[in-house]
Amino acid sequence: MESNNYVEKIRKFNRYYANVLGKIDQEIYNQPFPLTEARVITEINYRNGCTATEVRENLGIDRGYMSRIVQRFEDENIIIKKQSTEDKRQYSLYLTENGENIYNDLVENANRGVDKMIDNLSKGDLSKLVTSMERIESIYSEERSSHSEALIRPFQPGDVGYVAYLHGNLYDKTYKFGQMFEYYVMKGLTEFMIDTDGGELWIAEVNGEIAGSIAITKFSDSVAQLKWFVLNENYQGMGIGKKLMETALNFIKEQNYQHVFLWTVSTLETARHLYKKYNFKLTEEKPNEEWTTTKLIEERWDLILSDDNQTK
Repeated sequence: MESNNYVEKIRKFNRYYANVLGKIDQEIYNQPFPLTEARVITEINYRNGCTATEVRENLGIDRGYMSRIVQRFEDENIIIKKQSTEDKRQYSLYLTENGENIYNDLVENANRGVDKMIDNLSKGDLSKLVTSMERIESIYSEERSSHSEALIRPFQPGDVGYVAYLHGNLYDKTYKFGQMFEYYVMKGLTEFMIDTDGGELWIAEVNGEIAGSIAITKFSDSVAQLKWFVLNENYQGMGIGKKLMETALNFIKEQNYQHVFLWTVSTLETARHLYKKYNFKLTEEKPNEEWTTTKLIEERWDLILSDDNQTK
């Protein structure tokens, strides 16, 4: 009997909650982007490089409807599809520049809608409202969050060897880089451990497991280099890459560096897309024949830091 009482109260809240936010949705999400399509755009933005199947399962969208959305978005230059290097049947989804502009407009419209909803609330009531929402979210998703939240921390003894392992394993399995690349990574990490002045290496950790890394090293008093940015394939699609990148860029600002650069290769499409997102510019290309027998192009990407060039 007591259980039925709780159920009815939850259903009553759900009806009220859906009615309030439903009015906002009606004002914000209209043609040509109804609510479901707007959610797909948002999901692709947050889970850069995800597949249509991942989006569909996460949002609970019918397979046929999802297929039509993807086709329309591709036709209208909202997204681009890139074939997976591991499974030729899978395609990763990315927002185009046009798609990113559309997403930013959706966010701006949504913010205006929520501002309108809370406009008449006092600061005290607004604080209670947000606290209650956070408590509901925390209680309902506590178990799920414990399995998905990534901790970004400075490296500890024992981490560096695993960072080298991640690079060697991933790049050999996926790109056939071979032993020379792992030696190159280990040599650089060893030199960094001898002198970490002006730099830092961060580890992404999920449930005690190392999921990825990123580092900043000092190149000169005003210039830094971004290195050892890697993510375990098992933890892709969780936003960890963005967390690592933002941690590194915040450190650069704190250290008053004016310029940061990195070297990558042209085949790392997901990483290159992320660099573009954070305003890095491709500045140099050169062939590399050390790590693999196939044609490989190394790329240098640069970011000049100023008040007018903030990361997104």
